[in-house]
Amino acid sequence: MQKMLCLIAFLCANQTLWAANYQAAQGDVLRVPAPISGEHLTVKALGKNWPIYLKDGIPTAWIGIHLNVKPTTYDIQWFAGGAASVNQAMDKLDVKKGDFRISHIEVTKKMSSFDKEALKRIRADQVAIKKAYQTNVGIKPQWPEMIWPVEGIVSTPFAAQRYVNGNPRSPHSGLDIAAPTGTPVKAPLAGQVLLVEDMFLNGTLVAIAHGDGLTTVYAHLNKALVKVGDNLKQGDVFAEVGSSGRSTGPHLHWGVQFNGNKVDPRAMLKNDQ
Repeated sequence: MQKMLCLIAFLCANQTLWAANYQAAQGDVLRVPAPISGEHLTVKALGKNWPIYLKDGIPTAWIGIHLNVKPTTYDIQWFAGGAASVNQAMDKLDVKKGDFRISHIEVTKKMSSFDKEALKRIRADQVAIKKAYQTNVGIKPQWPEMIWPVEGIVSTPFAAQRYVNGNPRSPHSGLDIAAPTGTPVKAPLAGQVLLVEDMFLNGTLVAIAHGDGLTTVYAHLNKALVKVGDNLKQGDVFAEVGSSGRSTGPHLHWGVQFNGNKVDPRAMLKNDQ
């Protein structure tokens, strides 16, 4: 992602309009400094309002680019002020197609062709995860940069086109990190545990809410060390790496959903990681 130079500025009654151009790929998370100031500052992009955080005194919006968003140009709309005076700003966001690789895995027939009972359980698991994604918690991150939840090798990157036993499946919605069974899994950001459950495909799974519509999930765990409702600080150990569910070896599946958008977990990391 790259911020380009400010292109043009207009001065009008009670408002200042700026045009700056940003570039991002599917799955990215943009940090966009506010081009205007004032009370009740808000920002809207991709049909949604986005949270604004302070960094070195500068209000900065975090905007998540969904894995499946159409590559084209979008508006980033800023508003500030009260009833007497309103400031507005308009940035542009050029979204390009992500450069995603292809991933092939081979699993047992039980984990690739499902009977009625298995399908029933899979659908129930999907409902539980969706509910977790839609659950709001009373947490407000100060600056939601994450740390790696586990040390290891990225075995399957975000959005890889997955083939299971040669058959195409949905793009990989998270990041797989290979690590030995029992490796501690740390909370990448402070949050509250929303879900702890054993699932058919995902194995032992934990979902954590971090506030502002930011939720993370961790699958194929060997063991969960928390329960629903537990509060975690950044860096707290809450699980162990495993190979439960549909898995070809010990690894952590780490997924991030931001304001309903599936994004690359690496786009949430601190700049030095």
